[in-house]
This record gives sequence, C-alpha cells and structure tokens, in this order.
Amino acid sequence: MNLEYFIAKRLISVESRKSTISTPIIKIAIAAIAIGMIMMIVSVATGIGLQQKIREKVAAFNGHIIISNYDDNQSQVSVEPISLNQRFYPKFNSIEGINHIQAVASKAGIIRTAAAFEGIIFKGVGKEYQWKNVSEYLVAGKLPDVSHDLNSQVLLSKFLADRLNLKVGDNFNTFFMKDKSNQLPNLRVFQVTGIYNSGFQEFDSAYIIGDIRHVQRINKWQPNQVGAFEVFIDDFTKIKEIGEEVYSETNSTLDTKTIVEKYYYIFEWLQLFDFNILTILIIMIVVATINMVVALLVLILERTQMIGILKSLGANNWSVRKIFLYNAFYLIVRGLFWGNLIGIGLILIQQYFGIVKLNPENYYVSVAPVNLNWLYLLGLNLGTILICLLVLLIPSYIITKISPVKAIRFD
Repeated sequence: MNLEYFIAKRLISVESRKSTISTPIIKIAIAAIAIGMIMMIVSVATGIGLQQKIREKVAAFNGHIIISNYDDNQSQVSVEPISLNQRFYPKFNSIEGINHIQAVASKAGIIRTAAAFEGIIFKGVGKEYQWKNVSEYLVAGKLPDVSHDLNSQVLLSKFLADRLNLKVGDNFNTFFMKDKSNQLPNLRVFQVTGIYNSGFQEFDSAYIIGDIRHVQRINKWQPNQVGAFEVFIDDFTKIKEIGEEVYSETNSTLDTKTIVEKYYYIFEWLQLFDFNILTILIIMIVVATINMVVALLVLILERTQMIGILKSLGANNWSVRKIFLYNAFYLIVRGLFWGNLIGIGLILIQQYFGIVKLNPENYYVSVAPVNLNWLYLLGLNLGTILICLLVLLIPSYIITKISPVKAIRFD
C-alpha cells in the first residue's frame, strides 16, 4: 500500500472521530467548496439554458437564416415577391448541415374588434411549414390547417388574444392596407383556431400565423411567389459559416441574413451571460481555494510534531507533502459531493417545477430555463480539483522548511 495514502487515511479517520483545533476550519473549507460548486452549477445551467431557449424561440419564428429580396424595406413585411423556382428549394442539397427550408410571406394589418384594435403582422405559411417549432408554445386550441383548401384559420398569441378579448373559435376582422392610400383596405375575416404563448414579447405582440395564400391574393402575387425563405440548420454554433455558404449559393438578387445579424441586440445581450458566468466561476474557485489553503496550513501546523517524526525516520519532503495533499483532496471531494448533490437537486427542481419566474419583457422567457449538461458538470468538478491541488502545492512547501529536531520539540 502507498505509505503516504495510508497515513493520510489514518489522519482522516482520526479527525472524523476527534474534535481538534482544525475541525471548524475544515468544516468551513468543505462548506466553501460545496457552496462554490452550487453557485457554479446554477450559474452555468441557467446561463446556458437561457441562451439555448432564447435561440430556439428566435429560430422558431424566423428560422436560423432568412433569404429575402434586396429592397429598401427595413420592417418584417414582405414587399417584393421571390419565385419558388430556386435551385435551393425545396431542399438545400448543396450545403451540409441544413435540415429544412420553408417559404413564408408577411403582411402588415390591423385587427378590429368591437372593443379594441391592434396592429399585427400576418405571417403566411405553406404546406412545408415546420409546425413542431411553434407547437410547444400552443396553450389552447389547435394548429391551423394550411395543407388543404384555403381557409380562415389562424394562430393568435395569448398577448393579442387578451388585449382583444378573443378566444378559440372567435372570428375577427383584419384590414390590410393597399399600396394606394385612396383605396379601401382589403378585409379578411379570420377564425382563432389556436393560441400560443412564446413568452417572447417582440413576437407575441405582433405575429399571427395563417395560410400564405391570403398574402399572395392580397398582394396579387402568383401561387409560385413568396416573400422569403427560412432556413433551419442542425448546429447553431456553425450558423456564421453556414450563413456565408448560403449567401454564396443564392442569386445576386437575394439577400441572406442570419438571426444573429437580424436580432443582433438580443445575441449581444446573450453574450454578456458568458462573461457573467466566467466571472462567477473565477470568484467561486478563488474563494474555495483560499479556504482550502487556510485549512491546509492549519492541518500542517497541527501536525508539526508528526512531520518532524516522519522526517527523522527518513521521509523526504515530497512524501510528507503528499500526505497533506491526499488529505486536502479528500476534503475537496467531500465538498464537491455535497455541492453537486444540492446543485443538481436545485436544477432538477427548477427543470420540472419551474419555481423561479422571470419577467418576459426583460428576459424573453417567463420561467428561468436550465440546461443540465453533464460534460460541463464533469469539467467543473475536474477543474476545481485540479486548480485547488495546484494552488495547494504552494502552502505545502512550508513542510520543506520544518526542521525535524525543532518540530519534535514543537508544542
């Protein structure tokens, strides 16, 4: 058996049975490691979870990459039509990493009810529309059927439904202005078949989703003309590279923009979370390390006589240092055990019960999302152990300065 490990194990068993000067300091060090790990797990899980959820919501209503016409229009409304006869439609086979492409068209309008009115953007979608991206936000009713004959079914947000006092099954008038201001607007009567709530105020306050053929008829477009294409990719981390490839594969008359470019203010805000998470990790590791340094110094001071005896018996400095490093490793692992247990427990409670609520106007989500990534969790644990042990090599150097004769006399 490893002699240093055996002695360290004996010291640990003695410390657990007998109260010594170092006992409260050791408990504080273990608590510091545990609290630090809890804070790191929670910060990483919530930070990554929030980033991932917001990306999913933005992509659900826009795709990851938008292909549209070059025009002077800076709004969300389709102005100039694009032909469906494109080499990248209905499948983008020339670029890897793209899993779906769908045609859409948008038209600004005004919903008028007996008691109120609201400006909206009618988003027209076709048969190939990927409803699964939106279906998770459905809170009432069902999704519109756009795969058969033209109908009046639409999906309305809960925000608009509450403001207009509408519910599933209700009909409402929507006016679409014509290009010439002196002409009467187009009127469409839609029926609410479903209500969604994404928690993303920017989309919930504007979008209703229905059949693309309404937009085509109002704009007097041909059946093979649409407003834009939405492209979905497999790996969000490659959105910039795939966006550049899509741009090079499209005609010179078409503009290509990723959601990171279109909603830059959202993604710049999300990048701040990376800095905040890193700051928390550094602070927690520094605090835990300082507590472990203090605990190790107290342990060395408490065992000064033992160090002198071991040296007098022929033990070298590194062997004695390893005894205390083994002891410190045990304390770190104990702290990590409780930290992981409590931290993972808190994350699972939030994941399944959604206890912590957020203001969607500020955070784009109504419930704090979490993402328990086991790879990140393993990295946090290994990183904490490695950094603490490397730093603890410095205070353990004091053992090399202890004289066997003076240490044996030490009281």
